This record gives sequence, structure tokens and C-alpha cells, in this order.
Amino acid sequence: MKSISLARLKELAWTVLLYGLALGAIAMLLWPLLTVFGNGLQVLSWEFLSSSPVDAGRGGGIAPILVSTLGIVLVSLAAALPLSFGVAVMLTEGFKPGGWPATVVRCSLDILAGVPSVVFGLFGLSLFCRQLGLGYSILAGGLTLACMILPTLARSLAFSLEAAATAHRAGGAALGLSRQAVLLRVMVPVALPGICAGIVLALTRALAETAVLLFTSGYSDRMPESLLDSGRSVSVHIYDLATNVPGGTPNAYGSALALLLLLALLSFAVHALTRWMQRRMTGTTTGSY
Repeated sequence: MKSISLARLKELAWTVLLYGLALGAIAMLLWPLLTVFGNGLQVLSWEFLSSSPVDAGRGGGIAPILVSTLGIVLVSLAAALPLSFGVAVMLTEGFKPGGWPATVVRCSLDILAGVPSVVFGLFGLSLFCRQLGLGYSILAGGLTLACMILPTLARSLAFSLEAAATAHRAGGAALGLSRQAVLLRVMVPVALPGICAGIVLALTRALAETAVLLFTSGYSDRMPESLLDSGRSVSVHIYDLATNVPGGTPNAYGSALALLLLLALLSFAVHALTRWMQRRMTGTTTGSY
């Protein structure tokens, strides 16, 4: 009887510990979010989202900054996604599983994914801004971000395609489909949820990046007219307001809340596009979103 009570006491202690850790983790996640929402809602309005900043960002809004941010993110995805998909297909279909070429590529991607963002910023400044003559521009910032998110995106896409290949490659071959047909008609539709998750992860890193864009996209808070114009991202704007502009903290919180809402909107758009593509390719949806 005593041993049973002791066992139940240990089980209860473990349960309390696990629930305590879970609640602590939730609190750590909610605390910054609630702080941003509580302070940002006092500033966020349609006028704030649709007007230009004045008085070094203490007044006005962030419309040009939102446009620059969208331009930078779209350039980075347009450049990184095709290259990442190509690398993922090569790892899944081109190289022998476990062979040294695949191992070298995977190790290289893992190393590049861990390189500090300031190093990518210095690389982008040297190559895109100076050697290619793009200057401090949205295009230079987006291309540098593409280099930074490419390793993470490629590994995510490769993992999704490998999982789909393990489950469905043999079935497609049994039906007499070519390798290309199995890839495009079977593996890609099945892997779309994982591809979607990889894109959202890349979006998150691109939207949150500051150091790379300080080196490459410039500091201008004017409305850009082309991709070759300098443009300030929302993350850089938040950094500037919080550290360099006295009295800029309220608008920094408003900009942070706008950045969170922009991430949510872009993530929803990616999920909706993925579901539409899956219905078009297979007539059904696979997996949960």
C-alpha cells in the first residue's frame, strides 16, 4: 500500500511539473504578444496604415514602409522558391540516397542556415549593392534575403518531398508513371502542406530580419516607385523608432502590431493558395492546415 501511494505521488509530481512547464512556456509566448497588442492597439488605425511617417516617425503612419516590406519579401520569395525547389528535387530524385553528393549538399545547407544574418548583409552589400550596381534598394535587399532563407526553405521542401516519395513513389511506378509524372502529379500534391509550412517559415524569417536590410535596402521612409528605390522595412522602422528616435516608442508598438498582422495575412494567403493548388492538382485536399 505504501509503495502504491509513493508511485502515485511520483506520478502526481511529474504531472504537476509538466503542466507547470507547459503553462510557463505559454506565459512566455503570450507575454510579449499581449504587450505588443496592448500598446499597439492604441496607435493602430486606418490612418496609421495609409499615411506616410512624419517627424522621424513620431507621427503619421507606415504606408511607404509597408509597401517596401511587401516588395522586399516578394522579391526574396520569387528568387528563393524556384531555386529551393530545384535543390529539393535534386536531393530527392537526382542524387543517390546516402551518397556523398547528397550528404555534401545537405551539410552545406545546414551550415548556411546557421550563418549569422549580419554576414549575409555584408555579402549582399558587397555583391548586389556595389559590384552589381543595385545600390541600396528593395531589389538588393530582397535578393540578399533570398540568399539567407534559401537553405532553410530548401531543407523544408526536401524533407516534404522525401516524405511523399517514401509513401507514394512505388505506387506511381507500379501504375507505369514516369519519374517526372510521379514527381509532379503525385509527390508535389502530397507534399504541398509541408511546402506551405516551409514558405511560412521563410516568410517569418524574412519579415523579422533587420541586420540584412540595414546593409542592403537602405533607410528611406518615402514611398518607393520601383524596385531600385531605397526602402525601409517594418522591422528596420521598429528598430529605428525604439532606439534612435526619442518619443518613438508608441509608433514602434503600432508598427510591431502591423507587422504581426501582415505576417498573419501573408500566412493565410499562402495556406489558401496551397489548398487551391491542391484541389486543382488532385481534386481533393491532403493533410490539415
